[in-house]
Amino acid sequence: MEEDLTTTLATGRPLPQPTLASREFWASGADGILRIAQCADCGKRNHPQSVRCPVCGGRDLPLQPVSGNAFVVGVTVNVQQWLPDFPPPYIIAVVALDEDSDVRLTTNIVGCEPDEVAVGTRVRVLFQQVDESIWLPLFEIDPDAADVPAPMPEPDDFRSHLRAPVRTERFEDRVAITGVGQSRVGRRLMVDPLSLTVDACLAAVEDAGLTLDDIDGLSTYPGRYGGGMSEGGIMPVEQALRVRPTWVNAGSELHGQNGAIVAAMLAVASGLCRHVLCFRTVWESSHSALMRSGQWAASTSRATDMFEYLHPFGAMSASNWIACQASNYFHRYGNAKEALGAIAVTARDNASANPEAVYRDPITMDDYLNARPISTPFGLYDCDVPVDAGIAVIVSAADTVKDLPGKPVFVEAVGTQVMENLSWDQSTLAHLPQTLGPGAHLWSRTDLRPDDVDVGLIYDGFTFDALSWIEALGFCEFGGATDFIDGGKTIALDGSLPLNPHGGQLSAGRTHGFGFFREAVLQLRGQAPGRQVIDPKVAVVSSGGGVPSGAILLRTN
Repeated sequence: MEEDLTTTLATGRPLPQPTLASREFWASGADGILRIAQCADCGKRNHPQSVRCPVCGGRDLPLQPVSGNAFVVGVTVNVQQWLPDFPPPYIIAVVALDEDSDVRLTTNIVGCEPDEVAVGTRVRVLFQQVDESIWLPLFEIDPDAADVPAPMPEPDDFRSHLRAPVRTERFEDRVAITGVGQSRVGRRLMVDPLSLTVDACLAAVEDAGLTLDDIDGLSTYPGRYGGGMSEGGIMPVEQALRVRPTWVNAGSELHGQNGAIVAAMLAVASGLCRHVLCFRTVWESSHSALMRSGQWAASTSRATDMFEYLHPFGAMSASNWIACQASNYFHRYGNAKEALGAIAVTARDNASANPEAVYRDPITMDDYLNARPISTPFGLYDCDVPVDAGIAVIVSAADTVKDLPGKPVFVEAVGTQVMENLSWDQSTLAHLPQTLGPGAHLWSRTDLRPDDVDVGLIYDGFTFDALSWIEALGFCEFGGATDFIDGGKTIALDGSLPLNPHGGQLSAGRTHGFGFFREAVLQLRGQAPGRQVIDPKVAVVSSGGGVPSGAILLRTN
């Protein structure tokens, strides 16, 4: 695979938006030298450039030259056409600098065939000018260092950051889940997303045996957000329902999507609210269709925030970012493709019995292994399914449940602590970022243990997400998922950890976190619309699919 590295302003790549902090980095390659921020006091390098040294706290972090020599710590061959003028296949990699393997860049490996690059491949920098003031650091295989071993970074000792509970009294004991609701779920419904939200909210209120007058709080993820990921946030929902809440919450930087539910628990436990209505709506399927037809204008703005360091290299999707971590896992622990396949096949088998699932035709392991590639090692069945849907959850004060008609579900513990670097490429490599910390934190807040869990509603935006959570939550040791899953036996409905009995996001549809929570509640009530685990008492729910993330342990009494 060859790429023209001549100076050009029409590469087909999204341009980064240089900031006051990053503009020097993007311009520094004009002389062919890679420069990285380095603390003037202790010498620690960091990327992207920060305003404070993470080691000594120094504030003087000028860019300093580095050799430009690096090695691959994560890699994927992207086959999906994300950008109209940047055709696949192309190699996306996370490379670690020779000077400091904690400093990594997401980039492209150019001038070679896709199968020539693997974790451990030695590379060197070269630059492509894409604007009058932007030189992208790309990398090529370094023929002079082919035989030099790559010192693969070891995982961080994240458990050393675990904080003990502040007090023995737990806020979780003061709340209960009293209602859940869901709108229609489907592909390209072409329904106003606010209408889906209202349908789900009214259903949850009715399920709890409440009225809208009882609702005194609203909480949602992610609030006002584009791309088919929200109905518009708190304001339009309050205007539609007119509940006049005493407290509201919305945001995208919570403990995964279900962080909105955790925030509601805190509001209720503090006495600020009695009944908080939490909601989450997606309409990605219709939004994508509208964009393809030209009825919805695509954004042409430059890449900002974390995307500043991802999109210019064609790393447009979480499938690309997470595939790099999967490659590191495969390198460290061995090929886990069949374990991923067992997760996908089990999800479809479960969805086949769920009338709400969007994909219900069974698939085999051969179907999985021969599926259209997306971003190695991921194929079509490794990726979840965009849908349109609204889901709502009612968090109530525990002392109200005696007056309500339904069967409440109680909260045993939450896992919310950030122990890892909040980054897609600067921190955890061998697992999905932000699974290890929340997974460990969850068990510090309860006497229950993984063996007590009867059903797992575990985030599966990609099959590797679920594998990462299985290990992070302690159901097996790191690197042990293939043996634990045992070809799907363990995660089947009659296994020791029934996984996503509704089909998960891989087959039931990407309801983006809240769907797992609703299914956990229905399972614990014995009301699942599809496959029902026999008499479950404890369920674990995870959400996030990246940074930040969180986990919740639910119980029946």
